[in-house]
Amino acid sequence: MNANSARQAYSVENLATRSAPGATTLVASPPLGGLNSTTAQLLSNEHEQEVLAFLGQRPTHTVMMAGFIRDNGLESRLNRGSFYACRSKKGKLEGVALLGEITTFEARTETTVATFARCARTAPKVSVIIGEQAKVRSFWRYYAEDGEAPPVDCVELLFELREAPICDDVQELRIASADDLNLVMAIHADMAYAESGINPLEVDPLGFRERCARRIEQRRVWVVTHGDELVFKADIISETPEVTYLEGIHVSPGLRGQGQGFRCLSQIARTLLKRTKCVSLLVNQKNREAQNLYRKCNFQLRGRYETIFLP
Repeated sequence: MNANSARQAYSVENLATRSAPGATTLVASPPLGGLNSTTAQLLSNEHEQEVLAFLGQRPTHTVMMAGFIRDNGLESRLNRGSFYACRSKKGKLEGVALLGEITTFEARTETTVATFARCARTAPKVSVIIGEQAKVRSFWRYYAEDGEAPPVDCVELLFELREAPICDDVQELRIASADDLNLVMAIHADMAYAESGINPLEVDPLGFRERCARRIEQRRVWVVTHGDELVFKADIISETPEVTYLEGIHVSPGLRGQGQGFRCLSQIARTLLKRTKCVSLLVNQKNREAQNLYRKCNFQLRGRYETIFLP
């Protein structure tokens, strides 16, 4: 793993796209452990405001889903999965989930977690399950067969920043252009491989290129280049009025410990905090060097997450 990298963007960057399934509901399998059976409702674009209001109750923990919805709507192949909801008997939302290649969820009850997990069994090509650690471990118990252990899992720390430090600007720091695409892809692929053991340039080269290019077109990739070398990179993955979520933070090994990462990240954060309330990111709990960088930039620990990578 690159020492000054956040969680290596696997869950968002390295998965092939697909269309939403056609079914209107998924019915959970028979209840386990005394939980009541329920159904998960396939959401359409008409539910967007209701879903965003629900996710907005915990914006730091739901920024990925909320950002996807704001960018793509509830119905889009770009979400690489489909959005579902669970409701109480009175029709009130108790959970929202993105089920598919990227699987993540916001659930208020154990029954809702169980329902989403059982429904995810029927979702095609689940590649990544990501969320708050306790909830992901509960999800896995209902999703897995006969107590099966996760094939590859990664524990991460959620950091949040609300006030960036003041320091000298990095004059070379800029928004990436189309000319930077190959450099960005190469670094991104290396980071993903270090985290998951899967190289997106091998398993999904066209989809991976499309996603990297789209983010550059959205002006969400910041870079510093020296000639043909990418010495710093950071990606905005999701953005809402409350939270901007960063991934893929890279500092060239030869420049680590010299303040380059601190100054670049602080400058980006100051810019972002003019239009959002906080900046968040995830970092592997084993990556102490990256954690030290984020703490130096005033990021505060807000929770523990877990990512499960599936074959």
